[in-house]
Amino acid sequence: MNNRHLVIFDGVCNFCNGAVNFIIERDPHGKFAFTPMQSEFAQEALRKFGITNVDVDTLLLVKNGKAFFRTNAALEIAKDLTGCWYLLNVLKVMPRPMRDWFYRIFARNRYMLFGRTTICKVPTADAQDRFIEPRAVCEKRP
Repeated sequence: MNNRHLVIFDGVCNFCNGAVNFIIERDPHGKFAFTPMQSEFAQEALRKFGITNVDVDTLLLVKNGKAFFRTNAALEIAKDLTGCWYLLNVLKVMPRPMRDWFYRIFARNRYMLFGRTTICKVPTADAQDRFIEPRAVCEKRP
């Protein structure tokens, strides 16, 4: 992974795939690598960190050997993007359980709002090296 920060995302979620594109566009130095939650690599990473209590609706970031979940992951990602996205970290004044409560409501409804696909995101040729297991097999979840 060449010291990149690993973003683990729901590979069949249209919103999540859009978020990955958003990150790629604002990460010109390639600090982030991506893998769908449905990939074997992601599952191995979860086991390595002893993470057992997350589902496919949880955004994860592995950065400098530490795992970040849900809103903490999103805010940690924002720190490293170009532009003023780091300013979102002002949201950390709100307690994490409260932030994550809003996150869970959104995550629970993301398929209804944005749809889903039957296959994991296949990266464009210029972003191919940013993905680990880019052709992971994903299935729709009910």
